[in-house]
Amino acid sequence: MRVAVVIPAFQAAATVGDVLARTRAALPEAQVIVVDDGSTDGTGEVGRGKGASVLTHPRNRGKGVALRTGIGRACADGADMIVTLDADGQHPPEEIPRLLAPLADGSADLVLGARKRDDVMPFSRRLTNWLSAALASRIGGQTVKDAQTGFRAFTRTVAERVHPGGDRYEYEANFLLDALRAGARVASVDVPTIYGPRSHFRSWADTWRMAGAFARHAGRIVAGAT
Repeated sequence: MRVAVVIPAFQAAATVGDVLARTRAALPEAQVIVVDDGSTDGTGEVGRGKGASVLTHPRNRGKGVALRTGIGRACADGADMIVTLDADGQHPPEEIPRLLAPLADGSADLVLGARKRDDVMPFSRRLTNWLSAALASRIGGQTVKDAQTGFRAFTRTVAERVHPGGDRYEYEANFLLDALRAGARVASVDVPTIYGPRSHFRSWADTWRMAGAFARHAGRIVAGAT
């Protein structure tokens, strides 16, 4: 089974090297794709220096576009399973084999790295994380423990079947909800909750976009999955 790891990165030169080294240690045979989303700090050069395949956007286009670019390349290069994780160190690469296990044994199509809603997670994010997980569970008719996590593993079939809209963080919500609506079997693996000082998430604008992603499925939220 060929595995590709897709890492969207923006202004991540200070952290992406460590993430790549740990990813290589956890999964030596994987194809590692860094999508440099218009960085000006040398993110792409760090990625190349660590042996990653680097795809470059000439300007910042958003995390959703970066993920779309990376997932598209992974599929084009023949990946059977795809992992996505962030470049800022908030997703521990050492957990990648655990995310891949339910795909490898055929028990799931999409696996979420579920963070614990504890004091490490900011209070406002705990609230939105709980609400989005509850709504996603109702929309999909399956238990979703963390609907906002970007640390995920999924099969090529899911990647080719689901084509979510959105250019920024709402892309990830759309991906999950569209996969649920398409009948993907979703599993969760508990991973450490890590929050660093650097985040490109814009509280109001990106929360509003995320709300829009869930609003698309208002009928399911009211009636539940059938």
